[in-house]
Amino acid sequence: MPRIKILPEILSNKIAAGEVVERPASVVKELIENSIDAESSKVLVEIAKGGRSFIRVSDNGVGMDHDDALLSIERYATSKIYNEKDLFSIATLGFRGEALPSIASVSEMEIVTRSASSEAGTRIIVKGGKVKEVAEVGAPKGTVISVNRLFFNTPARRKYLKTEQTEMGHISDTVTRMVLAFPGVYFKFLHNKRVLGNWSTAANSFHRVVDALGGDLEDRLHEVDYKAGNVWIHGFVASPEISRATSRGLYVYVNGRFVRDKLLVHAVMEAYAGRLMKGKFPLVVLFVELAHDKVDVNVHPTKNSVRFEALNQVHETVARAVSESLQKFDRPGWRQTLTAKPTQRPTQYSLSPPGRGVVSESKPELTSQVYSNTHKTMPPLWPEKSFSSLRILGQLHNTYIVCESEDGLVLIDQHAAHERVVFESLKAAYGRSAIAVQGLLVPETLELNHREAGILEALIEDLRKIGLEIEPFGGKTYLIKSVPALLAGRPIKPLVMEIVEKAAEIGLASGLHRGVGECLAIMACHGAIRANQKLADEQMKSLLEQLDALEHASHCPHGRPTYIHQSLRRVEKDFKRIV
Repeated sequence: MPRIKILPEILSNKIAAGEVVERPASVVKELIENSIDAESSKVLVEIAKGGRSFIRVSDNGVGMDHDDALLSIERYATSKIYNEKDLFSIATLGFRGEALPSIASVSEMEIVTRSASSEAGTRIIVKGGKVKEVAEVGAPKGTVISVNRLFFNTPARRKYLKTEQTEMGHISDTVTRMVLAFPGVYFKFLHNKRVLGNWSTAANSFHRVVDALGGDLEDRLHEVDYKAGNVWIHGFVASPEISRATSRGLYVYVNGRFVRDKLLVHAVMEAYAGRLMKGKFPLVVLFVELAHDKVDVNVHPTKNSVRFEALNQVHETVARAVSESLQKFDRPGWRQTLTAKPTQRPTQYSLSPPGRGVVSESKPELTSQVYSNTHKTMPPLWPEKSFSSLRILGQLHNTYIVCESEDGLVLIDQHAAHERVVFESLKAAYGRSAIAVQGLLVPETLELNHREAGILEALIEDLRKIGLEIEPFGGKTYLIKSVPALLAGRPIKPLVMEIVEKAAEIGLASGLHRGVGECLAIMACHGAIRANQKLADEQMKSLLEQLDALEHASHCPHGRPTYIHQSLRRVEKDFKRIV
């Protein structure tokens, strides 16, 4: 008797469901993506008990006729792929063909749908993968899919669902990602019949981002619009002062599809390096557009992962796009202009309705000609154009320089500000290989393990450029012979070990520059003016003048702000002089 057997279709569908349907949020994601692919302009999401008992997604899209509705619950049935070439040039959100049958196999599912060409709608009831009822019904154009009792027939899966609150958190994240990506679509979101979100069609992407993520962002976002070759990056980045404790605020999309891609996250974080506190994450809504055959989205059943044909090009383009936009946050007095976009999806491709021809796309000429002439302007932090134009009033607790601006008060953190000045000086000297060094009378011995020794060996020449002269001393032992003059008399072993550990974390090939940059930041911190240090008037004036000479003056190398501004109007409101 053969040991290898073909699994029954229902069982194989349950296995597929394990790949596609991880939790209720997975169902919501698949159903909303189908609604968007169906060219819907309105999507209603209704949830009960965290999605455990009930999920319904309704839309006004193209809908399905009777035969298509029946085929939609067959495994590998799809309206989006017709040959092998299509598989590697996917231009829609849903494509795998097993989402609906997989969901149906682990739930009680009802489909009510009607196409514009059908006189009557079709109602299909499926329980545990078995069709229980098919009937004609009256229905508006579009599709309504209801999913009841998720995982009712797979108790092991149901057992591992989290609390209602936790599952709703995942569903809310899923809905938010879709809302951000499609400002031209009206979304309504309910849980236990209570409205959690109601996003009307947005006039432009900026308004949808502010609406979805919070009104306090209105004056703290800057537009990204950058093109290199056939890669176009657009979206919005928040001021570095708007940070998150986790990466949940990183909304990154590839051709309209939300992804969790390490390459793209690394590129964004690299652009924010030196602007964020350690362990913090930025708030970013970023869209990466490129030819569909240059990216493989068929990497994972959940479609959250992608594979790029030109990894380095995409990474460099994203990092440069974000970095150039962030530079406008780095100097006081800058003014931002946001260009409003008309109501439409923020992507550069158009989605064809199922079975109605191929997807059209604009490549490689990705442009922003659809922008209108409506502008949104962000006010400057204070009217003056420079730090040195501020009037110095004195010091607060020998730590903050107190200044008067035309419209209020500016406090400058003397340590953070001088740390940035020293860092930029060291960075420039590093670029010229001209950092002042001091030899040690007695070299320090450094013992490493095998992996650490290999990493340090590769870094020796770069470390020499920042004033650290280190030589092998046999086996895994090294001698530290000279240090930057700035750090003379300070412990140097922890600094070297931190560089080695950072290089191990980020990788030598792509992260060496960042490792050296962090080393320079540590050196600057040790060499800067300290908090609780009394400064003379001339010292404070000199520091402000040095800040004016910098490109990035708003944050220290570790991401702490160098200054804060309080408007006179705010002060007067606090004193109840004005309402």
